[in-house]
Amino acid sequence: MSHPYLSIVIPAYNEAHRIGNTLNLILKCIEARQWDAELLVVDDGSTDRTVLQAAGDVVLFTDADLSAPKIEAERLMAALDAGADVAIGSRWLERSRQTVQQPLYRQIFGRCFNFVTRVMTGLSFKDTQCGFKAFKRDAAQVIFRLQTIERWGFDPELLFIASKLGYRIAEVPVTWGHDDRSRISYLRDGAKMLEEMAIIRFNAAAGRYSQAIAAMRDTSNLVTEPSRPIERSKQPAIAQ
Repeated sequence: MSHPYLSIVIPAYNEAHRIGNTLNLILKCIEARQWDAELLVVDDGSTDRTVLQAAGDVVLFTDADLSAPKIEAERLMAALDAGADVAIGSRWLERSRQTVQQPLYRQIFGRCFNFVTRVMTGLSFKDTQCGFKAFKRDAAQVIFRLQTIERWGFDPELLFIASKLGYRIAEVPVTWGHDDRSRISYLRDGAKMLEEMAIIRFNAAAGRYSQAIAAMRDTSNLVTEPSRPIERSKQPAIAQ
């Protein structure tokens, strides 16, 4: 059964106003770079008209706002080729790569969250929240079966689980530009962030991740094949 080398996954929440342009830009990038790829948009509980669905050898996650140009995906894939199991884009390893910086209040909020994340999870990464991450297929298959948190704690939990599983994680500096259309509520979302960091800390202290990992035993059997055959082509497939 054939499947594409690269799956580009876009988690989307109420993105109807810009998802069309996002898909067009990514499709142009795929065609220009001649990637053997499929493009998947995963609906995240939207209340508007955003798309659904998902499946490849490398799984790349990117935000719908395209803050990181898609050609930067090559930097993540290079890290995987060099031996990493997970590659995460970072806005803070090389700040000079930020083409459009966040407002100061958002920078402060983000750095505070990163500090809390480091303290509560033991993760050492400068940027857990950059929505630009790539996983080798076998790593993705295992990590996402153990993942439980869907909102702000989604990224730290994935990285925490990957770390516990012994996967090699590479943090890669990427070019990135802030999009003013991205909105958060500092009171509501800030409280949710703290709550979800506390959940990760509690689950770890209670041994829940370790128990779940131990229950899996031989994780090599968890790597599933794509649900349908896909002919290899330079033209990407769009799941509807």
